[in-house]
Amino acid sequence: MSSSKEPTVIQKLIGNIAPKLAELTDDVLFGDIWARNELSPRDRSLITVACLITSGNTQQLKDGHLNLAKQNGLSEKELIEVMTHLAFYAGWPKAMSAILVAQEVFTSEK
Repeated sequence: MSSSKEPTVIQKLIGNIAPKLAELTDDVLFGDIWARNELSPRDRSLITVACLITSGNTQQLKDGHLNLAKQNGLSEKELIEVMTHLAFYAGWPKAMSAILVAQEVFTSEK
């Protein structure tokens, strides 16, 4: 498992039921892939948010990727624009679902 003594968000979320998946998420996905220098964290977040929307995986937006995108430099306005743009490429229902999740996440922070 990850060498951190404090459980990570992923460990708290799924570590009790899927410890290996939590370990891979922490160590490989976020510990290696997200840490690579070839793309900025902002670009990685933009790509990830777009992929999650196009695949209809809005729960992952809610569970952390919208907040991570903001931490990585994307504004709420930019994220909403991504969703609006994707309505024409990924489909209206997927964009609408993402907007509803964004509304929930963004308003709960204020």
